[in-house]
Amino acid sequence: MKALSEAEWNIMESLWEESPKVGSRIVADMAAKTGWSRSTTLTMLKRMTEKKLIACGDGDKVKEYFPLVERETAVRKETESFLKRVYHGSVSMLVSGFVEKKKLTPQELAQLREILDKAEEEQND
Repeated sequence: MKALSEAEWNIMESLWEESPKVGSRIVADMAAKTGWSRSTTLTMLKRMTEKKLIACGDGDKVKEYFPLVERETAVRKETESFLKRVYHGSVSMLVSGFVEKKKLTPQELAQLREILDKAEEEQND
């Protein structure tokens, strides 16, 4: 799977929130969130169906859409893409960049330590 475009993320977020969802509801979601016209949203739905990011089924006389990609999978792909593009794949550069620019709360530091401890345990198993 390729990383999602910003436009694709908008539609996926709508479907991850609730699915299946009829096309008219997605059109309303996108109009409110992005200002897209009906035709723009329908074009995006068609393209995303062709790319197998979403699927379309026939409900009671209306088309219902649902995601074929899990949110976690898309987030992981986006994170990997961002890490490679911006930090040349270096997790330590990413973390360092955030820590240097933003004072972390004690809770955030504890969460970060927990994540690192878990990663270290998994490496030693």
